Amino acid sequence: MVRQSYPIFICSDAVGETAEAVVKATMRQFALEHVKLKRFSHIKTEDEISGIVAEAFESGGFIAYTLVQPELREAMKEESLRKGVRAIDVLGPMLQAFIDTFNDSPKRQPGLLHTLDDDYFRRIEAVEFAVKYDDGKDTRGLQLAQVVLVGVSRTSKTPLSIYMAHKGIRVANLPLVPEVKVPAELQSGGKLIVGLTMKPEQLSSIRTERLKAMGLPFSAQYASLDRIQSELDYADTIMKSLRCPVIDVTGKAIEETAGTIIQWLQELV
Repeated sequence: MVRQSYPIFICSDAVGETAEAVVKATMRQFALEHVKLKRFSHIKTEDEISGIVAEAFESGGFIAYTLVQPELREAMKEESLRKGVRAIDVLGPMLQAFIDTFNDSPKRQPGLLHTLDDDYFRRIEAVEFAVKYDDGKDTRGLQLAQVVLVGVSRTSKTPLSIYMAHKGIRVANLPLVPEVKVPAELQSGGKLIVGLTMKPEQLSSIRTERLKAMGLPFSAQYASLDRIQSELDYADTIMKSLRCPVIDVTGKAIEETAGTIIQWLQELV
């Protein structure tokens, strides 16, 4: 038996990442396993819109769109109403709120999210920084970073560093290992140090999967609960000596942890 697919059409006169991000955030609230996203980028004509709406009508899907050109937005509204297709204007209400509140007019220029401005280059620099100073391989980064993440192996330090780098934040991270002395650079001021910890059982499961991926025996000390507890106890001692805030990342999404850290960073400024 062929299962029904639920099509969602992402439409934009730019890339379409904004609408897709909103749709994906909404999708997480539902248990639909067969949703299919189809993105249409750089839409320029009303004929393209007519074709997309017709396809959505035939497949029984709906449309989420970010169109900054008013004539294209109007065409989408009219065509979707004519065909009886649900179309969600992701950007329009926000544009109108700015117009009404600030008595200003939008630039009506698609793709400004990806403009090569100072913010863009700051994010690129931050990503390069995160890669260069990942895993404590160059301790100079501990002095240059805005945020330093510390924790035992596999507590999401690297993916969290990269995620925050995409927000333009310079992040370095340092693994805490009982056999390795904490570098003096960590003690220098001017940065936010955040400790990451995790429940031993989940950490053991994650490390076991890591060993499996590397083709190493599952019984290695790296994944044993005794070793993990010893590392966590050591890390806890270091974090207390640093007097840094600590986040238990057990079961937490990267976005949630990053949001907490970014809020702390903003409070320091």
